[in-house]
Amino acid sequence: MKIDIVTLFPEICRAPLSESIMKRTQEKGIIGLRIHNLRDWTTDKHHLVDDAPFGGGQGMVMKPEPIFAAVEHLRVATEKTSNAQHPTPNVQSKIILTSPAGRRFDQQMAIQLARESHLIIICGHYEGVDHRVIEHLIDLEISIGDYVLTNGAIAAIVLVDAIARLLPGALGHEQSSVDDSFSTGILEAPQYTRPAEFRGWKVPEVLLSGNHAEIAKWREEQAIKRTRENRPDLLGNA
Repeated sequence: MKIDIVTLFPEICRAPLSESIMKRTQEKGIIGLRIHNLRDWTTDKHHLVDDAPFGGGQGMVMKPEPIFAAVEHLRVATEKTSNAQHPTPNVQSKIILTSPAGRRFDQQMAIQLARESHLIIICGHYEGVDHRVIEHLIDLEISIGDYVLTNGAIAAIVLVDAIARLLPGALGHEQSSVDDSFSTGILEAPQYTRPAEFRGWKVPEVLLSGNHAEIAKWREEQAIKRTRENRPDLLGNA
């Protein structure tokens, strides 16, 4: 999978996406991640990417010209690379905008996006983007939650992390992503490790029994209990 992030703050994205599992997925070639500065597609001497909104109002709005130029450039560049590597390429670029007005991101959306071959993520900022970008360029607006961030680069990091870990070979054990909270429809059961007793608190006996059927039953019961306590809204979907 190829992922391009277009942002006004590339350094915000680089550090967290260059560590741990995200670093390994890139070293293994599981994802090809490129982070770009939107100002590279401006044409004026001041590299302006925003302007005051028509009709008045607070704040600034991101201009359409550099966003269209960035997406069109990255789309063509990816197609050329694919043509050179494969005689019959099948690269479809999906254009995403991070925005508090978008659809709320969840595990099922991450699973769907993990099936794409190329993602271009445009990071929103200021008071949003010129709506012509949303109408004529963007395939999907995504919000990572019902709150507002200082900029969309933070949301882009969340998207890439959640999507990339689902790709084959990204995690140490392929079953890990299958058993995740939300992948099963409910939260994951509690987990314990050594020591078996810590400060007088003991690991549940069933986990030490070696009885796999009983352990599976216990985990299912505990998962439902944990979901009922923390996210009862999920039980209707389980």
